[in-house]
Amino acid sequence: MKSLNRPNLYCWSSFDSERNIDFNSVAWIRPDGNVLIDPLPLSEHDWNHLQSLGGVAWIVVTNLDHLRAAPEIAQLTGARIAGPAAEKDTFPIQCDRWLSDGEELIPGLKVLEMKGSKTPGELALLLEETTLITGDGVLVATVQKLTLRL
Repeated sequence: MKSLNRPNLYCWSSFDSERNIDFNSVAWIRPDGNVLIDPLPLSEHDWNHLQSLGGVAWIVVTNLDHLRAAPEIAQLTGARIAGPAAEKDTFPIQCDRWLSDGEELIPGLKVLEMKGSKTPGELALLLEETTLITGDGVLVATVQKLTLRL
């Protein structure tokens, strides 16, 4: 996994040649249990790295198109899965928790529903009021506080 510009945030990617873009996954490393967001399959190196950082407590899937390797990773680690409440009726797996706008999955991880996105109820995540994770993108506000108006 690659370090991002926060010491407790990592990512790994897979290039999609059909769309000519990278698909990205994020790991938030925290003392009370690590969180994976939209996890792709992990290489052996990344799997070992993740295990050395404490494994996985939660997996957040931001929309049904980002299910990726979440079920397999959850099965291997015992992690719980959270998904968008607005997609509950069409989501391909059962989740341990369904997330809606304004909720906090865990302290410091606020849920935002994106209106008019590619799926109904697609989620973005605001991490500790400074880092916005939107599916395959991560934005970090380092100079000034990130302000969102929804």
